Amino acid sequence: MEQPRTWRIGELARATGLTVRTLHHWDHLGLVTPSGRTAAGHRRYEDRDVERLYEVLALRRLGVPLATVGKLLGGTASVDDVLRQHLRLVDEQLVALRRLRAGLGAMVGARPRSTADFLSLIREVVVVDEIVEKHFTAEQLAGLAERREREAGQVAAVEAAWPDLIARVQAAVDAGTDPTGEQGRALAAEWAELLERFHRGDDGLRRSLYAMQAENADTIRREHGGPSAEQIAFIAAASAGPDAPVTGGAS
Repeated sequence: MEQPRTWRIGELARATGLTVRTLHHWDHLGLVTPSGRTAAGHRRYEDRDVERLYEVLALRRLGVPLATVGKLLGGTASVDDVLRQHLRLVDEQLVALRRLRAGLGAMVGARPRSTADFLSLIREVVVVDEIVEKHFTAEQLAGLAERREREAGQVAAVEAAWPDLIARVQAAVDAGTDPTGEQGRALAAEWAELLERFHRGDDGLRRSLYAMQAENADTIRREHGGPSAEQIAFIAAASAGPDAPVTGGAS
């Protein structure tokens, strides 16, 4: 019989984007205690520990204090008290909740749910929230969340189009295609159309999107399949045309 997967604390930190210090602290508080230890005393986390880790993280992202998290998960807090506190926190953080709704909705009711799903969701919450919150205002995020709810099909179509387009741009780069030629210009036109469908002519959204990409290109490429520097350079050259200099960014 195959042995269940376990994680050392450093492995779990890398898989989730949390720090070893945070995992140590939550263990010390009894919030996420590893199911096992080696003979040398090293922590070993199992599948159920990953699920517990997600529960703690979700409550913390709602603003629930660590002391209350422990009571809530331990079943020692008054349900009414918890509900009142959650209601207050939800009112304060409505924008954040609406932004997370789409991602969480994909998990609710999904079967089967694997440990990898929880690891991915934890990483998304930790990495994506920090990057996005730095570059987009609360008003921009609220507007995008409303659009996602109102135009779910159109948003999904745009998101699904990016991986295919990025792959075709990479194929053109690998083939040594002239970016200022007909094929390059056609790819640049598709690229510009997808960007337009995101920012819709809003200069603020456009600047926020470009700033996020410029400052977090490696993370976006590694974690979410975003474009590489050479792909962006190809599109920039194709967008500029044969007689203009490469700007280093898609337009």
